Amino acid sequence: MSAGPPWTAAPEEVERRGSGVLTPLGLALLTLDGALLGAFGVGFTPIFVAGVPVPMGVLFTVLVLPWLVLRAGELDRRPGVAGLPLVAWFLVVAVLAVVAPGGDVMVPLWWQSGALLLGGVATGLWALRQVQDEESGSG
Repeated sequence: MSAGPPWTAAPEEVERRGSGVLTPLGLALLTLDGALLGAFGVGFTPIFVAGVPVPMGVLFTVLVLPWLVLRAGELDRRPGVAGLPLVAWFLVVAVLAVVAPGGDVMVPLWWQSGALLLGGVATGLWALRQVQDEESGSG
């Protein structure tokens, strides 16, 4: 194995690196990040600046969630495992849409909420498809 950072390793080295004690820890951290991203997305989607909606949660979710899924796919190529950050994100968004602290409505029925759900699910599934394509291409 090379002494460089893990993101510069060849795919065969990534496969070997994914079979150790750090794999479950890495997957747990990526899943936790997915859950935290869901809470952040819900909290920062309905932001208004001078009466204009600025859905920062949507933008951050669309940029970060695929990265989390791709990194999980580097640790374990199985779709059910690589998709754990997406599942955690979706569960947190779904729970906060129904049950919020203090009885508040955190996901109102606005276009920003639809953009959060559609953007997160679409980019997460796109990244999961990339993981599957890499698996079928290398196998």
